[in-house]
Amino acid sequence: MKIDLTQLTHRDIALRLFLTGWLIYALHFATNTVREIYPALALGDHFNFDVTEYLGLHPDLFEMPGRGAFINNNPGASIFGAIPYLLARPVIDRVVERVQAMRAASNAPPPEYASIYPMAREFYRQAYTRGFDVKFALAAGVMQAFLMAPLSAWSVVVMFYILLSLTASPRRALGLALLYAFATPIFYRTAQLNQNLLISHMALFSFALLWHPWNPPARAHYFFAGLFAGWAVVLDYSGLVVVAAMSVYALAGWRDPPRAARSFFELVRFGIGVAASGGVLMAYQWAAFGNPLLPAQRYMPATEYSGYGFSGMVLPQLDLLWDTAFGFRFGLFISAPILLLAFAGPWWFRRAARLIANRETWFVILFTLAFFLFSSASQYGRLQFNSGVRYIVPVTPFLFLIVAGVLLQMPPRLAMGIGIAATYWSWCLAMYRDVEQGWGVFESLIHITLEGVRLPWLMTLERMGYIQNAPLWSIGLLAVSGALVWGLWKIQLTRQVKAR
Repeated sequence: MKIDLTQLTHRDIALRLFLTGWLIYALHFATNTVREIYPALALGDHFNFDVTEYLGLHPDLFEMPGRGAFINNNPGASIFGAIPYLLARPVIDRVVERVQAMRAASNAPPPEYASIYPMAREFYRQAYTRGFDVKFALAAGVMQAFLMAPLSAWSVVVMFYILLSLTASPRRALGLALLYAFATPIFYRTAQLNQNLLISHMALFSFALLWHPWNPPARAHYFFAGLFAGWAVVLDYSGLVVVAAMSVYALAGWRDPPRAARSFFELVRFGIGVAASGGVLMAYQWAAFGNPLLPAQRYMPATEYSGYGFSGMVLPQLDLLWDTAFGFRFGLFISAPILLLAFAGPWWFRRAARLIANRETWFVILFTLAFFLFSSASQYGRLQFNSGVRYIVPVTPFLFLIVAGVLLQMPPRLAMGIGIAATYWSWCLAMYRDVEQGWGVFESLIHITLEGVRLPWLMTLERMGYIQNAPLWSIGLLAVSGALVWGLWKIQLTRQVKAR
């Protein structure tokens, strides 16, 4: 599909890029009922975070006598997820009521869920028996299609504008932005509600507002940069790394000679933004646990790793550091091999100018190292063996800026070949998803290549007995989506050319 981008404004390209990302991300929805869904449902149903009605369905839900039940993590992702769920509730409630009425009339036993995992089969049996299975499926789909998918698509647009300002080439910026969208863990993690990916987006948005390479940042940008950075902590306490890094970067930028005349209140605005998000977290902890300062981890029952150090946090562990980077189940550079090009950055930078300036390069390096050290200190990171790359995802957009600079220095055909291979690798992982068995991430490449494409939600429907031949359905939907994307970029362009 050859497109003459000279006929499109930068805003036109951004809009088409956003819609393309939204469509493809939503199409690859995964049906996992993650812990963050339960508070989102409670918030949308009852305007509180009490998940008592869902106790026993997930090991990360715990009860506090006299106060209710909560998840053992921060509420930021659930607050976000509650917004589309609340808007869709009238439709979801009506569908659930109709399905439950039909089941009551038939009095049929729960169907079997064809899974090799006993816990998955038991979860479906309990959800079906308690009347939650359809509600969970529709709610998860709404949260993915109307929160995760558009938010990830917007992050791709932000990356496009950053790259456009650095390369002054719409075609190069678009090509690199598409690689960011579909050749990195952004693709894999967008399939379901996930706080780690949301931290990645918050960090990128904050960084873009502070850096603002297309023109000097406006004063209001400092407040929103602080708000986004602070919300990373509302999502998860690993967001403290984001707050620390963005604070240092904001201070470094404010002290630049071209900006030295700016008011000190720019930094104050940044701090107010961070404090505003922090206030939300403190209010939640006060309402849920009776103390605004102590986190959920202080009250949850003991787990396999909570006894290590301070609630699972110890000094960085070399084996976990290696697995976070190169482990074949959740290693960042195994899950997204294109990011390995970041290691070639120093060699390429000796041959040509950097894509980003020295200060931003050092920010990327130090931020990445800090997040790797934090992830290797949290012993809960060992639980990623069954869920894939998660904790280290927030470094993805920053490493990609280095990767983009390396790709731009390569011969075009070599860069294109690497991009296609990396996108296929990432697409296989986004479709297959199971990293617990066999060779982990490599299993996705093997199965998709040998057995054909499969959309995760269609595979779930097949395992429940609702449809047959999910791969064939997947091919059909992918073909229709491909035609829609072609029309989005090609047909509208033709109309603009004729109008001229």
